[in-house]
Amino acid sequence: MDRPRFVIDSAEAEQMAKQSSQTVLQLLPSLVKSAQTLARPPISKYHVGAVGMGSSGRIFFGVNLEFPGLPLNQSVHAEQFLITNLSLNAEPRLKYLAVSAAPCGHCRQFLQELRGAPDVKILITSSEDEKENKTNNNCNDKDQEFTPLSHFLPHRFGPDDLLEKDVPLLLELHRNGLSFCNDLCNDKISGGDDLKRAALEAANMSHAPYSGCPSGVALLDVEGKIYKGSYMESAAYNPSLPPAQAALVAYVASGGGGGYERIVGAVLVEKVDAVIKQEHTSRLLLQCISPRAASASWKSKEQENLQLFLSNVNLGEGLGCREFEVDAKEAKNDEQ
Repeated sequence: MDRPRFVIDSAEAEQMAKQSSQTVLQLLPSLVKSAQTLARPPISKYHVGAVGMGSSGRIFFGVNLEFPGLPLNQSVHAEQFLITNLSLNAEPRLKYLAVSAAPCGHCRQFLQELRGAPDVKILITSSEDEKENKTNNNCNDKDQEFTPLSHFLPHRFGPDDLLEKDVPLLLELHRNGLSFCNDLCNDKISGGDDLKRAALEAANMSHAPYSGCPSGVALLDVEGKIYKGSYMESAAYNPSLPPAQAALVAYVASGGGGGYERIVGAVLVEKVDAVIKQEHTSRLLLQCISPRAASASWKSKEQENLQLFLSNVNLGEGLGCREFEVDAKEAKNDEQ
């Protein structure tokens, strides 16, 4: 069985378009149904697929994820999945987006965190919307009419209202200046270091300009593979994507399509004095979808400015859970 794919490189995209006598832009909506089949909506049973093209020419998939036993606001929208997928693959800009249904207000707001958001072009492929698009724009069946995001949210509220112009936005390079204490740097703490460092890397890439509380999560599967995700804030707060969900996007997009029960370990990194705390919701999410990952105690050494939570890093039968306490600090960011 082929592994599900969430990224198509530019050369392959060009070849696929050529084989179907299309441009790459015309190819995007034809891939939406394939994206929909990868969605995981056990509650609504409503599969949403989003297919985007970045400035590199690569094509990215996004799907919706729902989690039974949790509040609906813990779900991941397809557009959020898509943007996270771009971020995980260091894609600096989203140019075009084809989606199976009109983006909800939540997603229209989340997309505002992108540089040049009003100019992102969107095409809705659901039958009725597609028919209306073609009728309104006098398009034939082969034409694809993309509409700027500014059409869907004409009076926007976003980063321009709250941030200085030089503050990095979503998909842009972030250097949050977090680091572990000397004990970890000197390898005095053993076991699970790769998982800890992955969570720290995710926290350092986190987009949290409104709260100043970056965070990151790293997940471990039964094969020892690591998947990391960064917290992504929205100027409107509620559409923000928690780090545990971002890490699950990485797991779904890169993990071969396995179930969440294959996740056996997790690490969360965030500041001790953060006004935005991710621990409790991250723990709740993991307990619902993969109890093995949340079975161990999560502890924090509340010294200095960063805390590290760890759960099960069991890689085999009989090893049990290991519990760590780690000192950490926030380093001054001399790179900026």
